Amino acid sequence: MILYYANFNLTFTSIVLAFKNLSMEMVLEYLNAIYPLSKELTAHLRSILKQKECEKKEMLLRAGRVCTNICFIEKGLLRCFYLKDDTEVSSWFMREGDVIISVESFFDQKPSYESIQALEDTVVWYISCQELEFVYKHFMEFNYVGRVLVQNYYKLSEQRLYSMRLQSATERYRFLLHHFPEIIQRVSTADIASYLGVTRETLSRIKKIRHKSIM
Repeated sequence: MILYYANFNLTFTSIVLAFKNLSMEMVLEYLNAIYPLSKELTAHLRSILKQKECEKKEMLLRAGRVCTNICFIEKGLLRCFYLKDDTEVSSWFMREGDVIISVESFFDQKPSYESIQALEDTVVWYISCQELEFVYKHFMEFNYVGRVLVQNYYKLSEQRLYSMRLQSATERYRFLLHHFPEIIQRVSTADIASYLGVTRETLSRIKKIRHKSIM
């Protein structure tokens, strides 16, 4: 009986490790699609990439702490938010395939003004700021990969800023619905309202007006 359980545990552990390796390969394939990675760089990334599982509502980063890791989202959904007059204000949402950091905190290694929270059970792969600097220094091809990742991050940031500059909450909602319909489906009404800068009641009215206009 003891041997049976020992074999079961060994098999289960092997399955978990195989699953993690498969998940890691997804990250490596994503990076390799941006720019071909050398065998040496691929081997190094395999040795430093770490996985973290976050339960729904768990904090990946709390305001006031330094963002020490850059994360690639394998599965799940997270939001960035900050406090304004003791009220949480959602600033953006990141999903599978996105890279998430608190930009200023990560690159300057200073306390973050924003928090990052899982809205669903989430799996991320991450490396530390120090590990990233080592990779940049010793594997020149990754400088191009890093540049593309940062560019994509800032493109999303510009889209977010553009949407917030639109005159009305209705226009901002339409922009979000047109460009990021999946976010509307996966994020709570309260968090969407917070992101748009309106109350839940106002958001409900916007949804009703839109629904009537397309009938």
